[in-house]
Amino acid sequence: MAEFTLKCGGCGADVLENQLGNGEICPICGQAARIKHYQTVATMPLPQVQKYQMAFQTQMAVNPNDNTLNSSLAFCFLKLKLPEKALPFFEKAMVNNFSDPNLYYYAAICLLKGKKAFVAMRPEIDTIERYLDTAISLEPRGIFYYFQAYIKYDYYSRKFFKTSPTWQEALTNAKNTGVTANDIEDFCQMTGIERPGWPV
Repeated sequence: MAEFTLKCGGCGADVLENQLGNGEICPICGQAARIKHYQTVATMPLPQVQKYQMAFQTQMAVNPNDNTLNSSLAFCFLKLKLPEKALPFFEKAMVNNFSDPNLYYYAAICLLKGKKAFVAMRPEIDTIERYLDTAISLEPRGIFYYFQAYIKYDYYSRKFFKTSPTWQEALTNAKNTGVTANDIEDFCQMTGIERPGWPV
């Protein structure tokens, strides 16, 4: 079987899959060749993110079903505060990579559209919860529970709707599974919301 070749999103060089290693770093330019986590684009200047976005879109014209390209492009749109453009690419990446909990988490973030859960429509909240439940079932991580707690608080509790688990139970699960300050900071940056002020 031929080895997979991709174009680096940073410099455009052809790079073999096995040249990247775990860091996803291009051996030619030393930058990320593709984007597998939000942290990769979190501190990038916006012009650089736009350069990556255009590079990935060009490659998508040839390989529209490539999971790596779909998720890489989605992360660029998420960083550019275009969650509605990012969502279909995360969802497309999920189709063939349905066991990656992060894709469900990021898709759920996109569904908020940069707004508070309180103003979201119920079908969006239902889909967010379904994605979070899937992410948690695949890997019960603190930030997944934290996001769940936010939805339970800002949408359900503030509207006096009953829900299970409660936001307090979900927040306890987040703490017990090791949510970090960096996780929460990234969550707030991606969603565009301030850190929730949980009642004491």
